[in-house]
Amino acid sequence: MASFVEACRYNKPVPPLSSTSLCICPCRISTRKTLTLPSFSNYSSLRLVRDAKTKPLLHSRLGRLPVKRRFLTAVTRAESNHLGDDNSKNVEEEEEDKEKKASQLKKRIIFGVAIGLPVGGVVLAGGWVFTLALSASVFIGSREYFELVRSRGIAKGMTPPPRYVSRFCSVICALMPLLTLYFGNIDIWVTCAAFVVAMALLVQRGNPRFSQLSSTMFGLFYCGYLPCFWVKLRCGLAAPALNTGIARTWPVFLGGLPQWTVGLVATLISFSGVIATDTFAFLGGKAFGKTPLTSISPKKTWEGTFTGLVGCIVITILLSKSLSWPQSLFSSIAFGFINFFGSVFGDLTESMIKRDAGVKDSGSLIPGHGGILDRVDSYIFTGALAYSFIKTSLKLYGV
Repeated sequence: MASFVEACRYNKPVPPLSSTSLCICPCRISTRKTLTLPSFSNYSSLRLVRDAKTKPLLHSRLGRLPVKRRFLTAVTRAESNHLGDDNSKNVEEEEEDKEKKASQLKKRIIFGVAIGLPVGGVVLAGGWVFTLALSASVFIGSREYFELVRSRGIAKGMTPPPRYVSRFCSVICALMPLLTLYFGNIDIWVTCAAFVVAMALLVQRGNPRFSQLSSTMFGLFYCGYLPCFWVKLRCGLAAPALNTGIARTWPVFLGGLPQWTVGLVATLISFSGVIATDTFAFLGGKAFGKTPLTSISPKKTWEGTFTGLVGCIVITILLSKSLSWPQSLFSSIAFGFINFFGSVFGDLTESMIKRDAGVKDSGSLIPGHGGILDRVDSYIFTGALAYSFIKTSLKLYGV
């Protein structure tokens, strides 16, 4: 009678049947209570017949079967199938989400590799090639920054700068790396540009607001001035890396021995440290992440951050030993920590801007990665910190 008990759990009334057609229930049930079963209209493949001995039978594709078991079992199975529809939908939705995440991860890896290889070639080339590529990235990134400032989320609490001012600032930011390469120092140029932009905001029509001035000045500093330290690091530290073994066998048509300078080695190690930080932090957060790091970016955890620190220091030490720079183990560890700190701080800064703007990505230029700022946010502060550390703490650039 297990099938009958299971069928009695459902609270759908059975349509009235004649006394000569079907014995409703073989159990003894009080006449005051009505047995409820699913409606026959939901099961069009079943029909009731009577045999020669007037025993109620169920005629189906399986033949003539006793109603007492087969009817209630069929009803129970069919009703359970209806109840399982929601669960099957949930399973399908979960599978679709997993497939979507896997597709996004695959796209992220493919485009990451496709971008990383040309970037590596640009870093090796140095000079005007490196600077022009950096200027193009700075221009696109500054455009994304000012679009975030003008977004609906931030604009609710502050007045954004006019469009002509933001476009002018984007051009200034793009020129800063070129001026850095040519003049070596752009302090005067940055001061003059900031003064011109401030005057343009103050004399504009309407009611000038301090929020316009603060967001614009930060844009010049964040998108223009800070990236210039990569030019100083890659092209300014021209001391030869004499102890680097790979430099002795480097092809002449690619620059030969003079190509391998302290600036090139430091840039390669810094870039690798940032990549290691992001990669190990992501993997560590997925595997061990439980404690949120900050409300700015809820997905980041202390466990993932610590894993990123360890990964960055390990990669920095390995590259320092293979490239013979810097010579001291303590200097390698300190340099790895500097790269890690700059990476995390830059990432959190951009996350704060996007959170206030109410957007997930700064743009959609790179499939799977978002905009330029989403891809280079970890590098913005790292270049300045790395250059300052080398100039102030490593004697003779660590040679």
